[in-house]
Amino acid sequence: MLNDVLSQHYEQVLVKLKKEVEQYTDDAAMWKTSGEIPNSGGNLTLHLIGNLKHFFGAVLGGTDFVRDRDTEFTTKNVSREELLRQIDATIPVVVETIKKLNAEDLEKIYPIEVFGHPMTTEYFYTYLVGHTYYHLGQINYHRRLLGS
Repeated sequence: MLNDVLSQHYEQVLVKLKKEVEQYTDDAAMWKTSGEIPNSGGNLTLHLIGNLKHFFGAVLGGTDFVRDRDTEFTTKNVSREELLRQIDATIPVVVETIKKLNAEDLEKIYPIEVFGHPMTTEYFYTYLVGHTYYHLGQINYHRRLLGS
């Protein structure tokens, strides 16, 4: 079932995100930017956390999370320990929300129009796992380029 595949992918990508955060040499390295690289690894991590807690937890999971997307990119100097704690808190929100959905739920139109047009929940959640891996790759590159 798609639920199993999605929950495995999201759990895997979030575990990989934790490993990337842990591999930064220190807290300050997570927040470096340079020239054409406007987003730090720390801000991309906050973006992924906010994104997933919103689109899974708040929209379909029934959590009271309120997203402030702008602060995901303006907040600075959050410790790696705190980022790891937030990632750990995000994993069950995502996985439990996915596991609550049945095939019929996944075929329904996602409750909000994220890209200005309707799409099914399965389409959006499949898209979103790619988006998460994309930013994980950016964080990996950032860490190796600026963070070491």
